[in-house]
Amino acid sequence: MALAKNRRATRLATVLTTAALSATGLLVAAGSASANQFYGGTLHPGEQHCVQQYAGYQVRGDGQATGQGAKFKIQFNGATVPGTGSPGLVSAWAAELRTSLHTFPGAGYYTACVTNNGTTDTNVRLQLRTDAEFS
Repeated sequence: MALAKNRRATRLATVLTTAALSATGLLVAAGSASANQFYGGTLHPGEQHCVQQYAGYQVRGDGQATGQGAKFKIQFNGATVPGTGSPGLVSAWAAELRTSLHTFPGAGYYTACVTNNGTTDTNVRLQLRTDAEFS
């Protein structure tokens, strides 16, 4: 009788643990869809790095670069959104698209990219935030 109780208790604990882990996985998966995207590192001449995230009503990109600077842009549906590209190699950049300002092209996946078009290595930081991640 005691052995049967222990087996039931063990099975119940296993089921509850599995359910808890599944729920945690769902929360992590749901949260990652709206987590701001970040890249920091060194780009050699000619290299590019991009980050992507879904936006429902607004998007903002920020970037910094050392040395000669870097070229930054935001893309939507594979094309650079007008007004978001840096005018060449820059050391600081920001671009913002908002529904409230009538500059947001529409819901979907946005990509922020940084490219080292210079002749020396550059250290860069690139951040892409969407929707409630900024106001």
